[in-house]
Amino acid sequence: MQQNDGRGRRSGLRNLGRAMRFLFHHRRIALIATVSLFLSIGAQLAVPQMVQNILDAVANGLMLQQAGGADAAAQAAVMQAMIWSFVLILAFAVARGAFAFTQAFMAETLSQNVAFDFRNELFAKIQRLSFSYHDRNRTGQLMVRATDDVEKLRLFLGQGLLLALQAFVLLTGALVMLLLTNVRLTMVVLPILPIALVLFMIFGAVTQPLFGKIQAKLSAMNTVLQESVAGIRVIKAFAQEPKQSAKFRARADDLMRQQIMVSGVFSFLFPVIFLIANLGQAAVLYYGGRQIIAETLTVGEWQKFSLYLIFVFFPIGQLGFIISQMSQASASADRIFEILDAHNEVVDKPGAPPIPSLQGRVEFRNVTFRYFHSGEPVLSDISFTAEPGQMVALLGATGSGKSTVINLLPRFYDVSEGQVLIDGHDVRDVQLESLRRQIGIVLQETNLFSGTIRDNIAYGRPDASEEEIVAAAKAAAAHDFIMSFPAGYDTPVGERGTTLSGGQKQRIAIARALLLNPRILILDDSTSSVDVTTEALIQEALDRLMLGRTSVVIAQRISTVLHADQILVLDGGRVAARGRHRELLESSPIYAEIYRSQLVEDAAEHLDDTTYEAAHAVIAEN
Repeated sequence: MQQNDGRGRRSGLRNLGRAMRFLFHHRRIALIATVSLFLSIGAQLAVPQMVQNILDAVANGLMLQQAGGADAAAQAAVMQAMIWSFVLILAFAVARGAFAFTQAFMAETLSQNVAFDFRNELFAKIQRLSFSYHDRNRTGQLMVRATDDVEKLRLFLGQGLLLALQAFVLLTGALVMLLLTNVRLTMVVLPILPIALVLFMIFGAVTQPLFGKIQAKLSAMNTVLQESVAGIRVIKAFAQEPKQSAKFRARADDLMRQQIMVSGVFSFLFPVIFLIANLGQAAVLYYGGRQIIAETLTVGEWQKFSLYLIFVFFPIGQLGFIISQMSQASASADRIFEILDAHNEVVDKPGAPPIPSLQGRVEFRNVTFRYFHSGEPVLSDISFTAEPGQMVALLGATGSGKSTVINLLPRFYDVSEGQVLIDGHDVRDVQLESLRRQIGIVLQETNLFSGTIRDNIAYGRPDASEEEIVAAAKAAAAHDFIMSFPAGYDTPVGERGTTLSGGQKQRIAIARALLLNPRILILDDSTSSVDVTTEALIQEALDRLMLGRTSVVIAQRISTVLHADQILVLDGGRVAARGRHRELLESSPIYAEIYRSQLVEDAAEHLDDTTYEAAHAVIAEN
């Protein structure tokens, strides 16, 4: 465990260093912030010297008065020294305020720019990552990394990093001034600094893995929240609100306990640091008082020394805050770069050409596929060919591999063995974007985006004309219900299409695919969420539109694929039978059983009890 923590700390610090390189993307802002910081500290370090000048001038004036030798010229000189010191203090204070404002503003601007870069890179990488990555990672975890982790990194880069530089410069400058003021008294303070630094190093080593656990527990809590919001209808339908609340409460409790543990470490550290600082202050008071009594130290020098001593202890106190931010940022940087460094299993080969305009010939050649390249194959030695314009239907029980077949065609996954060829081109040898732009897909789970119905239909072709959008909607039997809304095609679609029925969402998804005018159509049980009447309308439109296009269709009902050029019956990831409808009725027991069971279902829906029993008897005899 200790070895793992050690590797985690090194990894976190290395990734934090990588994150800091993003600052160089905004060099001008970083330079202005840094220069302002140095000028602000310079003005701050000049003030104690002015304070000494005022106090020494007052002390000299009092001594002259007590000695009875004060003349007008001496008094004027003392007053002039006091006035100039006061004016310089005011000037340095104004300068420090101006430069501190510039530093803070530019640092915030810098951190926001870096956060902007990280968010965009994370979003772009998440979009590019293959389906296999998303299969292994939950949405809530990815959301936390793109939001909360980026924010913690931003806070360190915008505040903690400059605070660390400020603390180092102020501490170094103050120590130099202490040595120039009084070497002997400075030697009293110096032994305290290594003790404080060792404590902070121990504190940083302890807290970094704790902050990593906080982020992990926050991800777990957000995952429950995201799943609960996304599945709120299911939760309410099954009256599982108490169960989900308990689940969320457990995750929130884990997060709270972890945060309290970190707070306990902080609560122990800061009193110890203040104790050390107070011990140092007491030692300086004692030895400084002895030097004043011995007249080897003036009151002005003592006050200047005290102010510089504050400038020493103040950065040490800041180190706790800085190390806290650094520990959080290191843990977050680790989690961010875990995504940015994630291996994408489906990428373009170097120099891959775009695929030419498709004719539509599809061939699966001895294809075997395993998820995550391990375990039992989901598909085993699948081979079939679809000529341009043909319709291939996939039938089989749940888990037979139908969805996996259509996922390999647009290269959502890469085959483990064999080849997927389109017009003779291996899909792994051509540019992904050029391939997918020529394939229209309607998945079983319909996803719509916030916006209008028009926006969703034109999602793949934002430049499509109104006539083209309407034509696609009519072809998908969607135009009539769209026009029944008061706003027509400008009707807003709720999140994930919640304001529309399942059949309406499905028809909009079909229109979205058809607007691309693809050479290859993939229909994943695209009529599963519609009634019989709408199914007939959609099927009629699809029959017309599939003419001249290669279509790969997953169907739960045989009635939708009676006229398919080729039907593949899948069983356990293998092709159990292939052929046309009449051929399979005679040659495939699996197909015949599916067909008979669906006839029984249809009879149950449309016939009365007596007629149903007679029909069932006829089917049983056949």
